[in-house]
Amino acid sequence: MADAYTKAGVDITAGDQAVQKMSNAVKSTYTDGVLAGIGGFASIFQLPQGYQEPVLIAGSDGVGSKLLLAQAADQHKTIGQDLVAMIVNDILAQGAKPLFMLDYMGIDKVAPDKVAQIVSGIAMASRASKMALIGGETAELPDMYRKDEYDLAGFAVGIAEKNQILDGSRVKTGDVLLGLASSGLHSNGFSLVRKLLLTDAHKTWQDLDDDLQKELLTATRIYVRSLLPLLPTGQIHGLAHITGGGLLENLPRMFNKQLAAVINWQSWPIPAIFQRLQQTGQLSKQDMLCTFNLGIGMLTAVSPDQAQAVKAQLQKSGERVYIVGQIIDRSNDGPAVDFHGEAPW
Repeated sequence: MADAYTKAGVDITAGDQAVQKMSNAVKSTYTDGVLAGIGGFASIFQLPQGYQEPVLIAGSDGVGSKLLLAQAADQHKTIGQDLVAMIVNDILAQGAKPLFMLDYMGIDKVAPDKVAQIVSGIAMASRASKMALIGGETAELPDMYRKDEYDLAGFAVGIAEKNQILDGSRVKTGDVLLGLASSGLHSNGFSLVRKLLLTDAHKTWQDLDDDLQKELLTATRIYVRSLLPLLPTGQIHGLAHITGGGLLENLPRMFNKQLAAVINWQSWPIPAIFQRLQQTGQLSKQDMLCTFNLGIGMLTAVSPDQAQAVKAQLQKSGERVYIVGQIIDRSNDGPAVDFHGEAPW
């Protein structure tokens, strides 16, 4: 079938096999809202009932150069969770319940088992996010990608009541900042990670010890199941997903310009991988703060009288939670984020 196309480098049969292998994993994510998923020209999703003023909140993202490590390791089970987490944590930070997601994969050659493994990881993370994976695209592009290379991107849509959107207006002076622990590096800063641990050290992936390999490929944590039940209660005033830009750039997106955040050093444990990277590259405090999450994957602002209750609820949901600071009034020339106490670097 389509022999000329196969000779040009695109194997339609392999693509069909990949779809068959991933089909069950994808369908396992379907919710009641899915009216048509994979197989058609487009997917169809019915909005849930019960909302007074429903607002759709959308996000898109990729995994970045962490993909290169997964490809070097030939381990593709967790990279799908990285993709899902980067997107759903973002729309969650705006107060949305995830509804559905679509993915895109560009790859040099479709290897059905590998593609199915990647998409199965996306499906597993979609289920953990309580959303449906309803479609996507796998593009075989041998002239664009080198052997065994692929790229991933995704798009997700969530829903929220208009009056429950987290847009910064609820955060106020005196609010307590709770930090939810990350699972490690998540999916940010890997260009620098690869430079420090591989390029500058003249090493390949195989030269790294097993523990470090495992650390670098640990999947990004998804916070949907823990935080979603708290959103309708009004206890959550703001959320900040700590991704590219680190604490310094992401935390101010949670509140207005009249406010600032004070973070207390040593109020949470900084995982060893960040210490290792800092020492290896002799990175400045600014480099660390603007590149990595430093062990905090999500920050939430809550009222002082609700802080302990919210912390306990999040801990009950399996999160490691730390009281890391508070919201204050911002002076005219003051920083949006200030750090108190003895810095680790």
